[in-house]
Amino acid sequence: MKIRVPTSREIEELVGFLPKLTADGFNPIRRWHGGTKDEGELATMPWPEYEEHVVEFFRIASSECWSDHGYRPVDAGRMLSDADVVKNADLAKIKTMLTFCVRGERFCDGHWGAMIEEGHIERLLQRLAELKRGND
Repeated sequence: MKIRVPTSREIEELVGFLPKLTADGFNPIRRWHGGTKDEGELATMPWPEYEEHVVEFFRIASSECWSDHGYRPVDAGRMLSDADVVKNADLAKIKTMLTFCVRGERFCDGHWGAMIEEGHIERLLQRLAELKRGND
């Protein structure tokens, strides 16, 4: 399988979300749906309704050029949690960590919101912007 590297334009497109996703007062989750009924019985498992920018960001971040099909979630999660790894990540590691961020929502509702709120997306996009500047 040939690994596709993001173009300069694709990098700019993703980095362009940085000010939107990190704006003061920005909450990635518009509201939660589901949950418990008034009687305390579980109606459905809760799920988030994301803001438009969040949905669009993760749609783009799930593109083929940003996907690491061989990523290992445990390893990618450890990388993402280590500020030094993120600060020095090359493009391949950024793709691995982005894949973790994208795919996590399949297994845990609210994962995308947590990745933004905990600053992981901000740090990845800042590093991606640094790499782009270094290649211009």
